[in-house]
Amino acid sequence: MSKQNGRGPSAIIRERLATCRRAMARQDIGAYLVSRHMDYFYLTGFSGEDSAVLVLPRAVHILSDGRFIDVIKQECPWAQTWMRKGNLNSEIAKACRELKLRRVAVQGDGLTLADHAEVRELNRGTKLTVAPPIITNMRKLKDDADMTHLRKALRVAEDAFEATLKTIRIGQTELEMAARLEYEMKVRGASDPSFPTICAEGSNAALPHAKPGTRKVKSGSAILFDWGARVGMYCSDLTRMVFVDTIPPKFAELYAIVLEAQERAIAAIRPGARMCDVDEVARTCIADAGYGPRFTHGLGHGLGLNVHEAPSLSWRSQEPLQAGMLVTVEPGVYLPGAGGVRIEDDVLVTRSGARVLGRLSKRLEDAVIRGRR
Repeated sequence: MSKQNGRGPSAIIRERLATCRRAMARQDIGAYLVSRHMDYFYLTGFSGEDSAVLVLPRAVHILSDGRFIDVIKQECPWAQTWMRKGNLNSEIAKACRELKLRRVAVQGDGLTLADHAEVRELNRGTKLTVAPPIITNMRKLKDDADMTHLRKALRVAEDAFEATLKTIRIGQTELEMAARLEYEMKVRGASDPSFPTICAEGSNAALPHAKPGTRKVKSGSAILFDWGARVGMYCSDLTRMVFVDTIPPKFAELYAIVLEAQERAIAAIRPGARMCDVDEVARTCIADAGYGPRFTHGLGHGLGLNVHEAPSLSWRSQEPLQAGMLVTVEPGVYLPGAGGVRIEDDVLVTRSGARVLGRLSKRLEDAVIRGRR
């Protein structure tokens, strides 16, 4: 173990650690092992993977390896460090033993059963317990730092999409359009797409998670884009439809239904509203139009450091919305063999309702582009 060797954490990291420690105290947790990458990044600012962070009442210990010595010095010079020579489980066991920790709460989904067994075998003096979802609950409510990064990720995604639309040509493949969109995000500052970009032409759009292939753009194409940018570790997530030259009549009908479902659901978002009830608003709208069985997924999900994170805006969750949550709202209708329509926005729950963060148009007439050759 090495000692801390520099300035203290930033104000936002201090506040997050304080919130975490208050939750630990309420749960009678004296030591908390955080092993999920995005959770320990959120809590400390340390970006290195394949590591863990041990939070104690008055200290933070980063367990990592030699690849990240300089990264830790830059990002967390205030933390204690343990540089492993063997595997991570060995260093966890060693740290617990040398710090004389009798009990450590660990993230149940951060270490596998095999990991738990190995740590116990290496250090029988420390009891491992499953921690409550402390950081999951913290991350549900976005703070100012979260929102600054999320807005940047959204702007990059939107600007990249608008630039990509100007490059679409008759004869281009889905793969080419998806690659161009990812390129446009990266030249604007994205480290990566939030997830593999979906570009689905025609009947491929009937698959909610379609993979881009060799289908080509033609006059009359209906194209579904689902994409996002990762900026500063944070993700955006959007879906829009594009129609080349003309709008097929069936798609005009579906688009109107999906847009109404989305707008009604957004209007239903407010603190205290249950997730399942908001989902039901959109689902009822689509069902009343005769397409209920063709809306095959939940209405949305939480968004932040992961593109899919808590909460779940779906029929499965009775959890109430809270001001500060950020969710996607993405109803869709999918007709096998014909295609599909989905519209998605990133929506912040405010004290009085909801705020759509993006600025891309959803008017049907704005979704039409000219087929260039």
